[in-house]
Amino acid sequence: MTSAPGGEADVVEGTVVRVTYENDETGFRVVRVRPVASKPSGTLFPQARTRAQDDDLVTVVGRFPAVAPGENVRAVGKWERDARHGEQLKAEVVTAIAPTTKAGIQRYLSGGAFKGVGKQTAKKIVDHFGTQTIAVLDREPHRLSEVTGLGKTRATALAQAWRAQRVVRELMVVLASLEIPPGLAHRIHKRYGDRALEVVKTAPYRLAMEVWGVGFKSADAIARQVGIAVDDPQRAEAGVLHTLATLAEEGHTVTPRALLAERAARILDPASPTDTRNAQEPPDARFVAGARTAMQALLAARLVVEEPEGIAHTPLAAQEEGLAQRLGALLSSGSEKPLVGIARAIEAFERSTGIALAPAQRAAIELVARAPVAVVTGGPGVGKTTVVRAILALFTGARLRTALAAPTGRAAKRMTEATGHPATTIHRLLEVDPRKGRFTRDETNPLDLDALIVDESSMVDVPLAFSLARAIPAGARLVLVGDVDQLPSVGPGSVLRDAIVSGVVPTARLTEVFRQAGSSRIVVGAHAILRGEEPTPSPPSRMAGTPTGELFVVERNDPEEAARTIVEIVESRIPKAFSLDPKRDVQVLVPMVRGAVGVRSLNAELQARLNPTGDEVRRGSAVFRVGDRVMQMRNDYDREVFNGDVGFVTAVRRDEPDAQGTLVVRLEEGREFTAEDDELDELSLAYACTVHKAQGSEYPAVVIGLVNQHFVMLARKLLYTAVTRARKLVVLVGSRWALRQAVQDARAEERRTTLARRLGA
Repeated sequence: MTSAPGGEADVVEGTVVRVTYENDETGFRVVRVRPVASKPSGTLFPQARTRAQDDDLVTVVGRFPAVAPGENVRAVGKWERDARHGEQLKAEVVTAIAPTTKAGIQRYLSGGAFKGVGKQTAKKIVDHFGTQTIAVLDREPHRLSEVTGLGKTRATALAQAWRAQRVVRELMVVLASLEIPPGLAHRIHKRYGDRALEVVKTAPYRLAMEVWGVGFKSADAIARQVGIAVDDPQRAEAGVLHTLATLAEEGHTVTPRALLAERAARILDPASPTDTRNAQEPPDARFVAGARTAMQALLAARLVVEEPEGIAHTPLAAQEEGLAQRLGALLSSGSEKPLVGIARAIEAFERSTGIALAPAQRAAIELVARAPVAVVTGGPGVGKTTVVRAILALFTGARLRTALAAPTGRAAKRMTEATGHPATTIHRLLEVDPRKGRFTRDETNPLDLDALIVDESSMVDVPLAFSLARAIPAGARLVLVGDVDQLPSVGPGSVLRDAIVSGVVPTARLTEVFRQAGSSRIVVGAHAILRGEEPTPSPPSRMAGTPTGELFVVERNDPEEAARTIVEIVESRIPKAFSLDPKRDVQVLVPMVRGAVGVRSLNAELQARLNPTGDEVRRGSAVFRVGDRVMQMRNDYDREVFNGDVGFVTAVRRDEPDAQGTLVVRLEEGREFTAEDDELDELSLAYACTVHKAQGSEYPAVVIGLVNQHFVMLARKLLYTAVTRARKLVVLVGSRWALRQAVQDARAEERRTTLARRLGA
């Protein structure tokens, strides 16, 4: 790319005709503008004149706030010639200019800058207010009610939308000067509202702790812009807190002092790489000392606490301590109340179901009957579901009000189908109060039950387990069911493992694989993986008909070729061979988000193959269409939709045909929610997802991608968890080396937690 002659800054003023490309995360955009004037250093630039004569449009590229078709803008930058795209203005600053003509105002209002307004409504507004429309909207937006055909409710909503977009647009300009991308600026405004600029300028490190998607490096860059020095104490304290938050995301609830100081020092050192987990060189001693000083200040302020295992963030430590106390209270309160008639209840269950329980299953049921809190764990094919059904029959026979719950909607639905008893997600059981962003059920308003059975409890983290435990009434029974050999929860802690390791919570471990399950290559392969052996695949002759536990391995050493094969298997091979719906019955699981065999690239390709057209909504570079499978990526208490919830886009709602749309998503449990504007940032396509995100879910067919690029993630627990997500069919696609590495890597669950110690105490 070469710069055209000119010297000083070049200026283009004109109307945005279309947005060719935009990425809200980075703020980079490519827009086509019809110029009214092009002035480099006060004279008409020859190249601009030539372009204007050719097609009357110029290309403006750069990082700047979002603009909409029909909007008037002023772009300041330098003309450059791109070898592929020709001449374009590389803009340093792009600012919006209010249009002055009726036609320009109408184009501006209907171009996407004004949420919920299409061409028809824009025309009505401009016909009524004429060239004074922008002034009226800025100063007297309530006057929209004067426009014929709008109605009072719609006029009020549009007035609020205009005020909001004006505040956001002004914020964008200021934040853009601080090099904050527009997508991030939207989230900052959503979190702090009118106080956004105050927080950015006076306490920028709060962004890293309180705004989703903001890391320490981003907050630190903003802090540099507003004049906070590298050695400022608040910077070091923020670095330590952010390090603890990062470690919590990795699953840890406590960290040794030395390790915390080292990790924080690497974050605080501007010369350190972004990912410091595997750094080899020792951190800079100056930043280590700064981190230690910050730790002492945070301890004095009680923002962190010191445990025997190390330093913990105060809120998380309180939750882990509270969980231990609540479990201890439940263990004590029911110790004198064993259920009676256990043998008769087991015999009645066997007669009514025609199932002969194995000795280990009987022992598990008897354990639950005696213990107020108990764990039932085991891998696939060992009869956990049958034990749950028997426990439910036992509790029902004893006239105990029993509830069933699971961490995800899919797991709750499966629990309902398996037991014939209604199950719900833990979040819905605890009844969310969207106004306060917390659960209404707690020790002051406990659940109305005598017993609770929680399935897939290996994926329950400390914060959710604490919320659940505090809502269980004194004297009630709690049964935790799950597979402790799976990956631990996505959130911090290791609740199921710690309950078992503590030695305080009675535990039944089922290990016998039953004959019927033993014929499944999935079940046999999963147990082989636990033993450190590669799974034996099904013979090719069984690649047709109805799958009943088949496992196939397709060797592909090149990542690009593996990705193409995965897409082909999902799109055509599985539907043809097994008559499974590729969108509803098949889930692609991979270890990582990035890379050729990563979530992002596979989702884009699978969407292009499985759902290429239809009504859609765009958000930056993301596209969501009716029929897409999508996943919620974070908890949203207002809409009662939670991290990991999966559903399908069923509709796009628009006030007018050409207005920005709102997605309607139906969850697998049957409930609907909507997503618009910033809420779309919390959605992801879900044709492919990480193995961690699939915890608690089960699918008819799973296609697993394992390539050498995944080497840092390849581990036995990960592969075991991926394989056990499938009911009928598993297809492993990748290199033999990656498969062998995953099977052989028996790294222990390295989470640092305090729950086991607290329970034991």
